[in-house]
Amino acid sequence: MSDWRSHLLESDDDITALLERVLSVAVLGIKPAESQAPAHYVPEYAQRAGLSIIPVPVYYPELETMLGEPVHRSLRAIGSRVDLVDVFRRPQDIPAHLEDLLAARPRAVWFQTGIRHDAVAEQLAKAGIDVVQDRCLMVELQARGR
Repeated sequence: MSDWRSHLLESDDDITALLERVLSVAVLGIKPAESQAPAHYVPEYAQRAGLSIIPVPVYYPELETMLGEPVHRSLRAIGSRVDLVDVFRRPQDIPAHLEDLLAARPRAVWFQTGIRHDAVAEQLAKAGIDVVQDRCLMVELQARGR
């Protein structure tokens, strides 16, 4: 049995390997274009880079689509396993999403720049889910020429 800490990805090589196998990204906490927030322009960039984006907003109950894709109200409502969940939530709000994250069983969870929650990261890693903390998906894609 491998050590759960191997699922906590921190090195550039680990990030590169992860991004090479990511095709679908559920964005937890995505925001609409009017917000001009990273929770909109980062997934928009990832979509232009060729990744399939699945919007999972926390707010905005009136929206049925974002970035041209149908909105899902929870991760498990997606109905199929995604490669990556990109999280745009304040650290103190992340534990409320743990059950949904574990039920959805993504291959990896990515906490955006400025977002860390070591206890949740540990639980995800112990469940065999790769975790990246405090990094920007857009910056990491750009650094790899995508």
